[in-house]
Amino acid sequence: MRSDRSRLSAELRSAREPTAEQQQRFTEFLSKKYHRKVPLHWEADESLKSGFRLQVGSDIYDWSLDGRVRQFQDYLRQLQAGHEDLVPLMKQAVEDWTLAVMPEETGTVLTVDSEIATISGLDHAQYGEILLLSSGVRGMVQDLRRDKVSCIIFGDSEEVSAGSLVRRTLKTAGMPVGDAFLGRVVDALGVPIDGKGHITPSGHRPIEAPAPGILDRQPVNTPMETGLLAIDAMFPIGRGQRELIIGDRQTGKTAIALDTILNQKGKGVVCVYVAIGQKTSSIAQMVGNLRRRGAMEYTTVVCAPAGASAALQYIAPYAGCALAEYFMYQGQDVLIVYDDLSKHAIAYRALSLLLERSPGREAYPGDVFYLHSRLLERAAHLSDELGGGSMTALPIVETQAGDVSAYIPTNIISITDGQIFLESDLFFAGQRPAVNVGLSVSRVGGDAQTRAMKSAAGTLRLELAQYREMEVFTQFSSDLDDATKRQLNYGQGLMRLLRQPQYAPLSQHRQVILLTAALRRVMQDVPLEEMEDFRARLLDYIEETAPDLCRRIDITGLLPEEDREEIVELSRNFAKTVWPGGKRGG
Repeated sequence: MRSDRSRLSAELRSAREPTAEQQQRFTEFLSKKYHRKVPLHWEADESLKSGFRLQVGSDIYDWSLDGRVRQFQDYLRQLQAGHEDLVPLMKQAVEDWTLAVMPEETGTVLTVDSEIATISGLDHAQYGEILLLSSGVRGMVQDLRRDKVSCIIFGDSEEVSAGSLVRRTLKTAGMPVGDAFLGRVVDALGVPIDGKGHITPSGHRPIEAPAPGILDRQPVNTPMETGLLAIDAMFPIGRGQRELIIGDRQTGKTAIALDTILNQKGKGVVCVYVAIGQKTSSIAQMVGNLRRRGAMEYTTVVCAPAGASAALQYIAPYAGCALAEYFMYQGQDVLIVYDDLSKHAIAYRALSLLLERSPGREAYPGDVFYLHSRLLERAAHLSDELGGGSMTALPIVETQAGDVSAYIPTNIISITDGQIFLESDLFFAGQRPAVNVGLSVSRVGGDAQTRAMKSAAGTLRLELAQYREMEVFTQFSSDLDDATKRQLNYGQGLMRLLRQPQYAPLSQHRQVILLTAALRRVMQDVPLEEMEDFRARLLDYIEETAPDLCRRIDITGLLPEEDREEIVELSRNFAKTVWPGGKRGG
């Protein structure tokens, strides 16, 4: 924004009229600062008991008592970041602090509409800058026009009224970060809301940051195991990948994300869960489940519930991403879940309509694609020169009646590296996780699998595809030959094998054992209703009989032919001699 400075004039306010010598010093200061002669006018102001306030256009030099106190408070606040002991800091501040001779640009609130404040007088405000409104309420600039700016308000908009003063902070929105955030629940501004006391940050990161460039990345080649057999076998996720979880409401999307978080226990992965637009009771229940299972030790929950303002819901995923980046740039592996980006887009649409931006498809603004692309592009596997850390993103999107062709789903599908599509019909039929094998895909594929998992999974997707085709073809046929019936039973057994209860992720060796046994048709004759019991007892049997084999698979990630044959032999021996139905199925 540009202001017309061709006719600048200065207004000096103080309790007493300045002397001729003081006026001369002010005139020299103005000429040097603005490179021209600036007329100076004095006006009495009894409220300024000490000092003065000089205003030149929209620039304000506040050397009053209140202005100096405010500057000192800001200086002390900067020093305090990352420190707990305030006494030595206050001593240092008193010794080192000097009054800044910087213009303080202020503006005036014109209107307040819901969560949007329109302000005049801030000629040099920048997009994304934090503004300080009345009563300590903060806002962030979201719209720049020729003679005014608009900002979204963080906090109670009722405390802001037309005519109130607004100050620039010259800072962009940031998120406090640090190891102390692990195990805590915070809001979108980094303020703890779990009742466990203050968090001392190690620093701050801007919530908006450029994504790592191509040369700053390395290929995604290390698995981020979910512990879910259906996903790890067919749609593997790698560290640094962006894998979309998509489906209708109440189909188990959040359950997949939570199981993935639980499966990172003991693997050195930091987890960040961002809850956007959810019920507070649901978030509390989810945090309780994570805490009972020991997952909160390495997890931070960033919470912007349905009751929070649209502004807080809008910045929540960026705040969570900033926290995740702190760990990533320290060389750690991070998993971040955005639950969910549909509600995030709705919050942004509400703000954009209040900002009078032109609505487009489905009333979303034209930049809604950029809204999510600049967020998800920050997920990466960093190069070794930058520490080799990674951030894996699991965005969640809710569809309406399975419509993946809607605006937001198609946008995010095009941004991510694959999607896990959850189907309502499968969910209600008892198939959980309700993964649709045909519509789900991982564009990283086998690069994100260990050799053992890749070898064990083998032809699983092909077998399931053949089963689905045969099931559709034969659903209206009553007379089936024995070979077709056997193939259908085999496919049904595979589908039942992939069923997995929530909060029960499987380790790598358990997944490899189940896949190897199933694809060698060891479970061909196990009745469907007994499949879960057979699977659990088979795993226990092999872990007790061949613990070295299980340990080898977990440590090396390899499955040589002799180990595969050992698994098959042990599985067949279990099915024939140990399993109660062995003689019946033999």
